[in-house]
Amino acid sequence: MTSPPMAPETTTLQMRRVLNAPRERVWAAWTQREQLEEWMCKDVPAHSPKYVELDLRPGGRYAMEIPLAEGKYVGHGVFREVTPPAKLVFTWSWKRIPEKPGEDLGGESVVTVELFDRGGATEMVLTHTGLGSCSILEDTRTGWTGCFEVLASVLEGRLA
Repeated sequence: MTSPPMAPETTTLQMRRVLNAPRERVWAAWTQREQLEEWMCKDVPAHSPKYVELDLRPGGRYAMEIPLAEGKYVGHGVFREVTPPAKLVFTWSWKRIPEKPGEDLGGESVVTVELFDRGGATEMVLTHTGLGSCSILEDTRTGWTGCFEVLASVLEGRLA
């Protein structure tokens, strides 16, 4: 017997963070390849993500690869909305090559990033919907929390 589907609110993650940087600088960190590679998915220090595609426009695609000892993770999606320097909406999906039996990376989900000017600082609101299960939601929360710690350090010049 299968479990009933989860209610949408239980598969949605929302996080807020105030970053000590102007909104345009935070926007650049989300939208420029070199800057993304400094913080995105670096919640695991051994990860060294490389963006192999980044077409920043509605309908444009992105793809990043994270090398592993055996294979790689590939994160990919499509930009749905690009409104500089305020809002970015994109699909989010992972696969592992080669696949690891029993590993659940979830299906396609949607990430919305909103940036609000707070007088020299930026309030960032991330909403990640369609996470599919409580386990994936908690893993996603842990991942984004770690990524945002690295992002804050990069923006504040604590990491080179």
